[in-house]
Amino acid sequence: MTPRTRLALTGIVALSLSACSVLESDKIDYKSATKGATLEVPPDLTQLSGDVRYNVPGGVASAAAFEAGQAQQSRTSINAAPKSIGDVRIERDGNERWLVVDRPADKLWEPIRDFWLENGFVFTLEQPNLGIMETDWAENRAKLPQDIIRQTIGKVFDSLYSTGERDKFRTRLERGPNGSTEIFITHRGMQEVYTSSQKDNTIWQPRPVDPELETEFLRRLMVKLGVPQEQAQAAAAAPVPAAPSARMETVGNVPVVQLAESFDRAWRRVGVSLDRTGFTVEDRDRSKGLYFVRYVAPTEKKEQGFFSKLFGSSDKATGPLKFRIAVRSEGGQSTVSVLDDQGAPDTTANAQRIMRVLADDLK
Repeated sequence: MTPRTRLALTGIVALSLSACSVLESDKIDYKSATKGATLEVPPDLTQLSGDVRYNVPGGVASAAAFEAGQAQQSRTSINAAPKSIGDVRIERDGNERWLVVDRPADKLWEPIRDFWLENGFVFTLEQPNLGIMETDWAENRAKLPQDIIRQTIGKVFDSLYSTGERDKFRTRLERGPNGSTEIFITHRGMQEVYTSSQKDNTIWQPRPVDPELETEFLRRLMVKLGVPQEQAQAAAAAPVPAAPSARMETVGNVPVVQLAESFDRAWRRVGVSLDRTGFTVEDRDRSKGLYFVRYVAPTEKKEQGFFSKLFGSSDKATGPLKFRIAVRSEGGQSTVSVLDDQGAPDTTANAQRIMRVLADDLK
C-alpha cells in the first residue's frame, strides 16, 4: 500500500467520525527519510515534469524538530541595503539570499551542522574541506492534517500518514574577504504523484525549488548564530526583484550561458544553480572562475521508453564524467561554459545538456 493510499484510507476513517482537518501550513517540522532507498535526482531531470520516474523512498525515522512561523515574501529594490545584526547579515540578489558572517568558516561548521540535526535532518554528504554539507530527503510533517484521528492514534501509527513531498537542502560555505564567511542554503524538492486514474500506484518527480523555504532556513540559522528572533525575521523578510535573466547561446560552436552581470554576481548565481540542480561539486577555484563538477551522462537504447532513453541505464553503465564549469567576465558581462577534464572547451551533447540545465535554472 502506497503512502498516498494509506493517507486516503485514514482520511475516510476521519471523515466517518466527523473529525475536522486543519493544515498547519505555517509550520516546519521535518523528519528525515531513512537511508537506503533514496530519491536521487540527476541534474538533467530537475527541469522535466512529465516523464521522470523515481523509486519510492524509505519510511520515516524519528528526529528532533521544532516549530516557528514562516515569513511571507514580497519584492522591493535589489539595491536595498543588507540587514546586519552583530556579525551576521543577510544579502539579497534576485530571489537569492545568503548570509555573511564575520567569522572564519572552520568556526561555523559545527554550529551549522548542529542546526540541521536540530531541525530533524540527517546528512548524506559532509565535506568540511569544500565547505559543503547536504541533508538526506526529509518530510515536512507539519503539512499533515491535524485531525482528531492523528492526534489520538497517529502517534502510534505515524507511518499511515504521508504528505507526498520530500525536501533536501545543501549548505555551502565560502570564505569571504577579511576572514568572513558566506553561507548559502539551497533547496531541492520531490513530490509523489499517481500513475493512473485508479490511484493504485505512485511515482516521485521533481517539484520547483522553493526560495521562500531557503529564506526561512537562513532566518532560522541567523537565530542559531545569535540573532534575536524578531530581528532575524525582519532582516529576512525584505524582498527583492528578479535578477537579470540568463540566455543560452553558441559561440564558436561552444554552448554558453550569458549573464548581464559582473563576475562576483555571476560566480555566486552559478554556484547556487549548481547546488539547486544537484551537481556534485568536487572543488572550486574562484580566482580562476572554475567549478569542478561530476556529471552522470544519459544513455540511450532503442528499445527503451522516453525516460529511459534520456536518463536510464544501459547494459554498459556510464560512470560519472568530470567537467569544469567556467565563469568568465568582462566589464558587466559574464559567460558560463563547460570545459572537459583537461580544461579544453567542450562541444559535446553533454555540454549542451549541462548548459541547458543551468540556463533554465538561472532564468
